[in-house]
Amino acid sequence: MNIEQLREYCIGLKGVTEELPFGPDTLVFKVGGKVFLLVGLDQVNQLAFNVKCDPDRAIELRADYPNTVLPGYHMNKKHWNTVHGNQDLSDVALVELIDHSYDLVFKSLTKSLKDQLSAM
Repeated sequence: MNIEQLREYCIGLKGVTEELPFGPDTLVFKVGGKVFLLVGLDQVNQLAFNVKCDPDRAIELRADYPNTVLPGYHMNKKHWNTVHGNQDLSDVALVELIDHSYDLVFKSLTKSLKDQLSAM
């Protein structure tokens, strides 16, 4: 997966917006105004992004993929992972991690906001 494929996948999810709130080097994807993925734009040859993750699952992923899934860079390390793409994980696995992050954030939204986004 490359940065364009990641972007296309993320913006295709229901209710997703993209922003550059931290400057031109970090693209942020949100659902309902809450971040579910951040990706660095400054490393063209190496895809790396942060995703939200269930804490127990985060520990398992870090143990299973120690060079690919790391505690979230500049994030709450209990709830966020930094994933280095194009290494040990297939595109299918990367998409699954993105979906997991999106789902965690979506579930945290208010009922009215979830209903509004689901109707889109």
